Amino acid sequence: MPVRALVDAAALFAIEENSLRVALTRLRAVGTLERDERGEYRLGKRAQAVQHQVVSWRRLEEQVRPWQGGWIAVSTAGLSRGARSELRRRERAFRFFGFRELAPGLEVRPDNLAMSLANLRRELASLGLDAGAALLAVAELDAATDSRARGLWDTRRLVADYRRSAAELAASEARLPALSARAAMVESFLLGGRVIRQLVLDPLLPEPIIGVAERRALVGAMRRYDKLGHACWRSFFADYRLTSLRAPVDSKIHQETETRISA
Repeated sequence: MPVRALVDAAALFAIEENSLRVALTRLRAVGTLERDERGEYRLGKRAQAVQHQVVSWRRLEEQVRPWQGGWIAVSTAGLSRGARSELRRRERAFRFFGFRELAPGLEVRPDNLAMSLANLRRELASLGLDAGAALLAVAELDAATDSRARGLWDTRRLVADYRRSAAELAASEARLPALSARAAMVESFLLGGRVIRQLVLDPLLPEPIIGVAERRALVGAMRRYDKLGHACWRSFFADYRLTSLRAPVDSKIHQETETRISA
């Protein structure tokens, strides 16, 4: 994106141009952003691991398989506490993949991810897990430990959050056509971004730890809302010829909403 597009987009959210330019400079300095020879900005190498996780939300249910009762464990007991930044990266890796602390130095999650242990290690390492961490597949826990492990996640809150977000998406979907173009851009960006973050950080728990129907319903609602959000931003993208950011026009709802918002 050219800096002018970033400045104009930031203005929608009451972010001043000078503040944006300072933020761009700082993000470039740490490698989160890069600038090409035309002066246009894109995500840098340091952001690629997180971006890979973020864009995966549409395929959330493809990332899991039926649970056979086993667990994945990561032992960090032998690792140095290290610098605070290293600990934050390690915690970030665990958060993206839904691990919880079962005992000091031992993080666990159900073994229901549709990827090999080697691939999971690579994903965790890309997000900041230390190379010396031990990654284990555990076929069975004793009854008491298994019960404790299943209770590490607040499943009632997760389900309540699924339902609340789905209701908010539905309410916004009904409201967007009546909003001004500017207001629709802001609302769709903020709400859509929050729900995508919720999905990306979801622990992807299996049955019977949690009922998965509510999560699937939220993913479906967000897919629908994502198309509406792209419709809200389409004229902005067109103004800057940002065609790579356009969503495919493949639904009647998307086309109808775009027409009403443009009008």
